[in-house]
Amino acid sequence: MTRRLTATLAALEALLVVGVGLSIPLALGTVLWAAQFGFQLDWIIFWRAAADLWLLGHGVTIAFQLDPVTALALGVDGVGDPFAVTLALLGFALLTALLGVRLGRRLRAEPHRILGELVAVTGVLVLSALVVLSAGHPAALPSRWQGAMFPALVYGLGVAIGSIGATNPARVRLRQLIADAPPLLTGIGGAALRAGLGAVATVVLAGSLLTTTALVLGFGQVIALYESVQAGVLGGLALTLGQLALLPTVVLWSASWLIGPGFALGAGSIVSPVAVSLGPLPAIPLLGALPAGESPLGYLTLLVPVVAAFAAGLAVRPRLAAAFGRAYAYDLPLGARVGWSVLTGLLAAIIAGLAMGFLAWLAAGAAGPGRLAVVGPDPVAVGVWMLAETLIGVTLGLLAAGARAPRPAAPARGR
Repeated sequence: MTRRLTATLAALEALLVVGVGLSIPLALGTVLWAAQFGFQLDWIIFWRAAADLWLLGHGVTIAFQLDPVTALALGVDGVGDPFAVTLALLGFALLTALLGVRLGRRLRAEPHRILGELVAVTGVLVLSALVVLSAGHPAALPSRWQGAMFPALVYGLGVAIGSIGATNPARVRLRQLIADAPPLLTGIGGAALRAGLGAVATVVLAGSLLTTTALVLGFGQVIALYESVQAGVLGGLALTLGQLALLPTVVLWSASWLIGPGFALGAGSIVSPVAVSLGPLPAIPLLGALPAGESPLGYLTLLVPVVAAFAAGLAVRPRLAAAFGRAYAYDLPLGARVGWSVLTGLLAAIIAGLAMGFLAWLAAGAAGPGRLAVVGPDPVAVGVWMLAETLIGVTLGLLAAGARAPRPAAPARGR
């Protein structure tokens, strides 16, 4: 494609990304406006609500100030004072990132790839800024700089991931730098990076399975909460949409539960394998899947991240062994093998701890006034626990005797 055509298509892609994200809540809101409110309310209210949901999905802080009548009707402590909501509905961010990956892959082979990527990300930034300006209201005021930057950053990350192909110049240069580096450095670094990120990915996958299991087992309580809300068909659809957007965040809560520290649903509350203490909660059906008490396995659930790290250590041991050649498997003294394995496990643990702490930070924030200002996992605690569990698991996986390559057979002698 020509330069002009690439830029035009990238701009249209940016419009599509913002339009798809906004259209999901806006379409349902428009149906509510027509069917339930009979066109009597101002449609701009539903536009602002859809924009706020989309911006919340990208981690944008929204400051709320309810009018006295609404605050009195809700009867929640602190709801009459200004409060901020920062808890991200990560489903929207995930959608934006996946659309970015899609564009990055499509532009891999284009001669004007960088131009297309810059135009697309800039387009998302400009459109997001317009959304923020149009959604601003004293009752719900999004942060303007966050509203412009955060969706563009999420989209740019997706584009960068999607553009990493075999012929990507940045990847080619990186591979050349790795090839020129000492084999021992690249072997240890590569093994640690793969083991750390592999352990995190496995724990998040286990968190998604745990979330699914909890929803299945708590299905009756979830339905009971739906019935107690009495939102009607359209209201129930709107509530379901919001919970689907929150589901990736809940998966990270489950992963934090498996790691050990758990998560909070209000100041002073805790949901962990060894303790469950909950105060008053909003009538969100998804919360019906919460455990009623501590896990019967207790701290045995910590075996999940340790086993995930152990498997990651087993998987990357051949890469570490290749950095030493035959010496690591056969000729290197036991003390040296233990030392290099511990060093690699420590590097992997630091990577896993930082990555999991970052994910926990994304899944934490304020969901409302008063005690709801503290919701989600503690990023520091989750990162530290993940670091310790990964260090143990990866080190044991690297030292496991079953992972050693067999000694090559001696060449046969001629008779």
